[in-house]
Amino acid sequence: MIKNDTSCFKVSDTGICPNCKSKKIIKNGFTKNRKQQYYCNCCYKRFIDFYTNNSYRVDDKIIIQLTKEGLGIRSSARVLQISPTTLLKRIIAIAKRIPNQPIYMGKTYEVDEMRCFVRNKKKQIWIVYALERTTKKIVSFAIGRRTKKTLQNVINTLLLSQPKTIYTDGLRHYKSLIGTSIHKVKRFRTNHIERCNLTLRTHLKRLNRKTICFSRNFSVLQCILRIYFWA
Repeated sequence: MIKNDTSCFKVSDTGICPNCKSKKIIKNGFTKNRKQQYYCNCCYKRFIDFYTNNSYRVDDKIIIQLTKEGLGIRSSARVLQISPTTLLKRIIAIAKRIPNQPIYMGKTYEVDEMRCFVRNKKKQIWIVYALERTTKKIVSFAIGRRTKKTLQNVINTLLLSQPKTIYTDGLRHYKSLIGTSIHKVKRFRTNHIERCNLTLRTHLKRLNRKTICFSRNFSVLQCILRIYFWA
């Protein structure tokens, strides 16, 4: 973020109300941070001597690192000493700037689903994602109910690359989405993505099986996964 030019502006230096530009201001006590507070006799508004915003000092790389290490929103906000609301806005902005991963032709993929919760444990949601077997990279993911529509968002992306083989578990929805010539359901063929499920649950505490740290918002979960997979 770019530092605001008005962050060094002090009312005590100019003696002018920042709202109505009047000079009829008087001192009006101190804030909890021991900053001088003023009161304007023209617009009848209170304001402090100067405002500071610590969020512009925080680099995006630090936010990405804390997110990948599994810190929650409030935990990261305490470490960075910024507001949780500001941190959420930064996370969403970072996730929007991350491009989708390139998908190469003729590769072998593993597809699996992982269950988690949003808002409360009565609302189950599924993370469906695809892993390229050679590089172990996540190439596509989708979040939603465990239905054909959610699976199709990931499968259609893989089919555009003309994959050599797609390995899945025994979920019946895959049979109608993937052709029999490239679809394989065999034992020990999804070991890599199953291990990735364990890594996700270990690194991101919001994905743990027995936890109260589940996501409160669908879009935040999507941004967190986008940062974890591709940032």
